[in-house]
Amino acid sequence: MSITKEKKSELVAAFKTSERDNGGSAASQVAVLTERINNLQAHMKANHKDEHSKRGLLKMVNHRKTLLAYIKNKNVTKYDELIKKLGLRK
Repeated sequence: MSITKEKKSELVAAFKTSERDNGGSAASQVAVLTERINNLQAHMKANHKDEHSKRGLLKMVNHRKTLLAYIKNKNVTKYDELIKKLGLRK
């Protein structure tokens, strides 16, 4: 259900904003959160009564929403590129 270290480092490498970025940038965090949300959505389809996981899913979605709002306030073009790359809607 959780993502592997390899998958996380792969996502960070794809979405890093600078050479020294090790996953701390907002774009990297959004990419990792999106992967975790997608995995948890699959879990929720099979286990729709799992309220604890549902709460965690909602927290992750809201965290991603906050990070995306931050990115949008800083640089709209980067926001648009990130949304397009991740396949998220506006």
